[in-house]
Amino acid sequence: MGLVLISPFILFAALALIIEDGLPIFFIQDRLGKHQKVFKIIKIRTLKNSAPHTGTHELDMKHKLVVGSLIRKIKLDEFPQLLNVVKGELNLIGPRPGLPNQDILLGHREELQVFNIKPGITGLAQVLGYDMSNPRELSKIDAAYINSKSLKVDSLILLSTFINLPKKYLAKRFNIEDISTIK
Repeated sequence: MGLVLISPFILFAALALIIEDGLPIFFIQDRLGKHQKVFKIIKIRTLKNSAPHTGTHELDMKHKLVVGSLIRKIKLDEFPQLLNVVKGELNLIGPRPGLPNQDILLGHREELQVFNIKPGITGLAQVLGYDMSNPRELSKIDAAYINSKSLKVDSLILLSTFINLPKKYLAKRFNIEDISTIK
């Protein structure tokens, strides 16, 4: 249902991508799911075709598309992941799935048992501003989410994905002491 409602915007984004950088429109990449099972995540491409396959936090600005910045800002690139939800590979809310080659993140997530649940399209770490550049802190935030997971918590995270709630409020809600690392 969500994909049908958003399809006119996806079509517009597709046309803009083709004009700026050609095909393909979708970006498909291996990610780690529940119990470290590898699956193919589906997103709208926001980087140039020449961009290396690595975490976006590791990329230079020269790899980013102009239209891609807008697509990311309004989170349109995430909507094709609803197909991953339908396939049972993702939840709407959960820890964001990492890349199989992110060994440091993998180690921290194993230690904190983050792989015991399905990853999500959005999660607590994302709404707090954490990304894959700090694997230890990211894994701690993921574990904090898992320990407080409920319908109320998931609703708060989903709302925060689209409406920027104060990060200090969210950190307090999830008993995150060190908010100095929150962007």
